[in-house]
Amino acid sequence: MIHLQTTFGANRMNFHVCSSLETFKPNDTYEANLKELLSYLSNETTSKDFSLGSNGFGQNQTHGLALCRGNILATDCATCVDDASEQILKQCPYNEGAVIWYDNCLLRYLNEECFGQLDLLINFYHMCNKDNYPSQPMMFNPKTSNFMSQLAKEAVVNQKMYANRKAKLDGLNIFYGLAQCTRDLSSLFCETCLNNTIKALSYNCYGRQGGRVHTGNCNVRYEMYDFISAWILQYHGV
Repeated sequence: MIHLQTTFGANRMNFHVCSSLETFKPNDTYEANLKELLSYLSNETTSKDFSLGSNGFGQNQTHGLALCRGNILATDCATCVDDASEQILKQCPYNEGAVIWYDNCLLRYLNEECFGQLDLLINFYHMCNKDNYPSQPMMFNPKTSNFMSQLAKEAVVNQKMYANRKAKLDGLNIFYGLAQCTRDLSSLFCETCLNNTIKALSYNCYGRQGGRVHTGNCNVRYEMYDFISAWILQYHGV
């Protein structure tokens, strides 16, 4: 398994994982099926924010899904998934399984069906803001965890399995957060995925002013700056 973190221009690719130990040969049937599947996911995700599909038969069958952040425009979703479809083949050439994360989307494929199943360990990455919270991290961490837990509850019951909000956690600074699951998950699995990623966020980004955790099924993020379009947010005092 290969883990790399990269940046490509304004449409930023954050991370990717080449997750399969199996490979295919250039121009074989699996590659043709994979390219057809990626094209299908690009087209379908634009209008729905989420899509999944399978293509091929037997050992040449491939399965994949794509997810866009719940509040972005269809044009931004299309741009992100199109770029992800191109980059995932470049970053994981001839690999029969891979996942790639952008700020605005997630794309994943595998040589075995993975729909509705939790993937918390194999495809996982976290990124933390380099700056620490100015004071009292021991008080700060529980507040951010509670904030994210509330977001998770909202996401689980939302039709898109997505939620974002902002809140004053310390009476002064405004925090922004989001939580999202891929919509092949059940509500129970979405809740499990988000709760686990929030625990990982609290552990890996302890006392930091921001951070994110992504898996193949869900993602959570909080920051002390508005990384989500202000017009889409609802204000909540805490």
